Amino acid sequence: MIEAAVTAFANAGSTPSILAFAWVAFVVELTPGPNMTYLALLSLGSGRKAGLSAVAGVALGLLVMGATSALGLAALISQSPPLYEILRWGGVAYLLWLAWEGWSDGGKAGPDAEPSDDHDLRFFRQGLITNLLNPKAAIFYIGVLPLFVDPSQNIVAQTLTLTVVYVAIATAIHLAIVLLASNARVFLANRVGTRRLSRTLAILLATVAIWLAFATRRT
Repeated sequence: MIEAAVTAFANAGSTPSILAFAWVAFVVELTPGPNMTYLALLSLGSGRKAGLSAVAGVALGLLVMGATSALGLAALISQSPPLYEILRWGGVAYLLWLAWEGWSDGGKAGPDAEPSDDHDLRFFRQGLITNLLNPKAAIFYIGVLPLFVDPSQNIVAQTLTLTVVYVAIATAIHLAIVLLASNARVFLANRVGTRRLSRTLAILLATVAIWLAFATRRT
């Protein structure tokens, strides 16, 4: 589905590239991945405030990766198998660690607990690191975004513009996930139900990590 959308829009010269890119970014972000699962797990286990802190970290991580793409670092990673493998396995390992943390801590705080400022920083940092090591985001910047860049124009400016568009769309979807998950947490109103759903999401996050390990490998 994603590949078809990319091909169709990349070949459609009469379609405004930013609108085409926005649609592809929307489709990509609706595809289940580490951000979606992690934010749902965190918001369910630790509440809306924790989820919002993580969303801010995720957004910054995506912006940083977009900026590095504009500077050509994404192309360097793409052309260097060792660097790519370090990024890929680092991301998989970090997601597995977050899944284990979600499994261990799921439901302990209770539905009414809210994190302190120190916890806010912790969740912000987790969101940031998750995306600096996110293979799905790296592949998007390396393989998808360049399709919408006109080589005859300012490449850096175009890349940064498309990055802002992507981050805005991703952040809107992430906020919706946090709100839905945190509302579900309140609706459950008991630690047993919250723990069960948190552990289900933790298993799903671990599954996503394992899937990414296979889906992003180079043959």
